[in-house]
Amino acid sequence: MALGIDPTVDFAFKLLLGSPEHPRVTIHFLNAVLDFSEPVTEVEFLNPILGRERSEDKLAILDVLARDATGRQFNIEMQTTLPTHLPRRLTYYNCLNYVRQISAGERYLRLRPALSICVLSRTLFGEFDEAHLSFRLRCDQQPLVFTNDLEFHTLELPKFRSEGRTIAQFSRLEKWLYLLKNARDADAEELVHVLDEPEYTEAVEILNMISKTPEDRQFYEARMKFLHDQEARLIAAREEGLQTGILQGREQGIEAGRQEGRQEGRNEGQRQGLIAGRIQMLQELLGDAVSSMDDLGNRSAADLSLLQDRLQERLRNRDS
Repeated sequence: MALGIDPTVDFAFKLLLGSPEHPRVTIHFLNAVLDFSEPVTEVEFLNPILGRERSEDKLAILDVLARDATGRQFNIEMQTTLPTHLPRRLTYYNCLNYVRQISAGERYLRLRPALSICVLSRTLFGEFDEAHLSFRLRCDQQPLVFTNDLEFHTLELPKFRSEGRTIAQFSRLEKWLYLLKNARDADAEELVHVLDEPEYTEAVEILNMISKTPEDRQFYEARMKFLHDQEARLIAAREEGLQTGILQGREQGIEAGRQEGRQEGRNEGQRQGLIAGRIQMLQELLGDAVSSMDDLGNRSAADLSLLQDRLQERLRNRDS
């Protein structure tokens, strides 16, 4: 039977990787992503949901903040949409985690590295194939690292592909990507069997606990509804903006004396442009590669309508 819990829903993600009752899971995840020469051996959670707290304030901040025994600071977050200026947002919060370590007048020597890990169910850097990308401050002219104190890691789930390999051949990080991407529709026992490590087993048990605990399930479904509503608002806002742009373009482009047939052709082009814009939004929401306007412009109106219908059906099935 399928788990029925999507670990990319922020509430489930927080319980999975930010629970003081399950530090081993978080430690394993951090070591899989960061591959330190000095591995993480213990973590202290700086913003846990204690005692199953369910206040609005607690649920509004669902990133995982943690610190290891050496003082390294970690921020782990899940993004199911692509907020405007996401790289700047990640930079801002990681810098906050860095500077908050010391007060005015204290020695800079006390500062420890701050590391940000952002898991995305959308594609952020579509021009590159790697699911895991890491960033730090480097020299432009020489292969020189300015400092390792600020690191940023992105994990783009849509880029993870398992074709041609068995799960036994996956790295630790690839197993985590597989779990995050497929857990909702996977059978719990089968997932434990194929991943075959105690930390993944514990992770599956956490998701199973959410499914079977009425209070956790209620809050999970509330957060899932909130995220879906947020997506719907995003689609509506973008479509409204697209339609406004089309109307403005039509007003600017209409000139007195144009032939009626030419006007009809322009209207048809505008209709196809609207469908193409919707297709791009649906592809982004589904985590697919986003087609270029040039590519979509070379397709017939019938092909565009059929593609739009298929994408809308996939989105409805995903949210059901």
